[in-house]
Amino acid sequence: MPDDVFTGLVDAHYASLYRFALSLARSAADAADLTQQTFFIWATKGASLRDAQKAKTWLFTTLYREFIRTRRREGRVSSIEDLPPGDQDPPDLNAEDVARLDTQVVMDALQEIDPAFRAPLTLFYLKDLSYQEIAEILDVPIGTVMSRLSRGKAHLRAALERRMQGARVIEFPRTHAR
Repeated sequence: MPDDVFTGLVDAHYASLYRFALSLARSAADAADLTQQTFFIWATKGASLRDAQKAKTWLFTTLYREFIRTRRREGRVSSIEDLPPGDQDPPDLNAEDVARLDTQVVMDALQEIDPAFRAPLTLFYLKDLSYQEIAEILDVPIGTVMSRLSRGKAHLRAALERRMQGARVIEFPRTHAR
C-alpha cells in the first residue's frame, strides 16, 4: 500500500477511532495503544480488503475486537452476552433537567456504562453510524444492536439521574429474566 494512501486513512479516521477507543478503554494510554494497534493491523492486513469504501467499518471493527481480545486476556470480560440485562427502564429525565446537562457530565456518565452498552451508544450517537454498520463493527445481529442501544440508554439515564441527584444513589429494581 502506498504511504500516501495509508497516511490519508490515518488522517481521515485517527481522531474518531481514538475517541471510540477512549470511550471503551477509559484510559488515554490504552486508547492510544488500541488505535495504534488498529492501524498496525491495517498496515499488515488492510490491503486484503476488497471494497475500499468499507475501510472505516473495518477499522472500527478491528479496534473493537482488539479491545475485547485485550480485556479477555486481562480477565476483565468473560463474555459480553453474560452481562446482566438490567431490563427495568429508569424514568425519563424531564426537559428542564436535560437542559442543565453539559457535555462533560454526559460523557462522564457514559463512562460509567459497561462497554457492551457504551460501544453501540457511542457508535450510534457520537459517530452517527447505522444499525447495520454497528452490527458489522461489533459482529452481532442488528437486533442485538437495537437491544443494547435500548438498554444502554436506560443505563445512561440512570447514571445521569444519579449525577443530577448528587451523592444520593437511586436504586432501580432489576429483573434478571432473559
